Amino acid sequence: MKKFLLFVMAVIISFIPGIIGMFFTPTGASDLWYNALNKPILMPDGWVFALAWTVLYFILGIALYLIIVDKTKLSKVKPYSLFATQMVFNALWTYLFFGLNLTGIALIVLLVLIGITIWMMQSFNKISKPAYYLVWPYIIWLIFALYLNGAVVFLN
Repeated sequence: MKKFLLFVMAVIISFIPGIIGMFFTPTGASDLWYNALNKPILMPDGWVFALAWTVLYFILGIALYLIIVDKTKLSKVKPYSLFATQMVFNALWTYLFFGLNLTGIALIVLLVLIGITIWMMQSFNKISKPAYYLVWPYIIWLIFALYLNGAVVFLN
C-alpha cells in the first residue's frame, strides 16, 4: 500500500506544471492573441498538446516514483532538486508564452528547461536506468516545442 501511495504522489507531483499551465493555456477562439499568431506548418491541434502533455507528465511521474523507491545508497538530493527545477521552468514557460505573450523570453526559458532536463535525466541514470529512459520522450517533446516556439518568434 505504501508503494502505491508513493506512486500516486509522484504522479500528482509531476502534473503540477500542467495544472498551473491550464490557467494560461489558450482556450480556442477565446484567445485572440494566440489565434492571431503566424504558426509553423508542424503546429499540432490543441488536442494533441493536451494528450501529449498528459502522457508526458504521467511518464515523468513514473520516473520520479522509480527514483523514490530505488534502494540506492547514492544521495537523491540532486535528482529531486533537478526534477523540481525542471517543473518550475516548465510552468514558467507556459506563463511567459501564453500568460505574458513573451515568446522570445519563453524561448530562452525553454532552452534552459531542456538543459536542466538533460541534467536531471543524467542524475536519474545513476540511480535507475528505467527512470532515465522514461525521460527521453519528454526531452524529444521539449525539442519539438523548441522548434514550435522558435518558429513563432521568427514568424511573428
